[in-house]
Amino acid sequence: MSEKDNRKQLVVIGAGSGGYAAAFTAADIGMQVTLIDAESSLGGVCLHRGCIPTKALLHVAKVITDAAEAKNWGVEFTGPNIDVDKIRAWKNNVVKRLTLGLQQLAAARKIEFIEGEASFADSSTLEVKTKAGSTEEISFQNAILATGAHPAALPNIPADSPLVMDSAKALEVEDIPNTGSGKRVDRLPVVPADPEAPT
Repeated sequence: MSEKDNRKQLVVIGAGSGGYAAAFTAADIGMQVTLIDAESSLGGVCLHRGCIPTKALLHVAKVITDAAEAKNWGVEFTGPNIDVDKIRAWKNNVVKRLTLGLQQLAAARKIEFIEGEASFADSSTLEVKTKAGSTEEISFQNAILATGAHPAALPNIPADSPLVMDSAKALEVEDIPNTGSGKRVDRLPVVPADPEAPT
């Protein structure tokens, strides 16, 4: 076989919502697709640490709010007993179910998935560092970059400070923060990604 025949027809770097959507579309029109991501499963930030877990927790908050407002309609409930561990487990299960669904969709399209970190060696070759520690070269004809996002660090503030939570940590919070005097925090300052955006 020639060198061209040995090349991957399409490599997609990043298996988040942009990457897997591109991979699925390409496979649907008949292309041979290789999908590469540093994580062991598809979904990226949106599914694992962003949109989906956030929406799951927002649903819980809406149920609590709706129950409180129902007294205006003549239906009154006692205050909620919040089990943070159980809520987190339910949220994680939502993410797990969707992750398995994506894996099945990729398998049905015969998409090759490689767990590793990819970088360009040249305009038609990737170097992929796998989770096992090995490095392999992959030649390709076409490539799509869909590398996603990560939380930005705040200047002069240690990333491991207990007073600061990035988006990923906020979704894994182990308890409801309090002021130190036993009262729950009722105000939470949020630093937006866009410094010009209102807080």
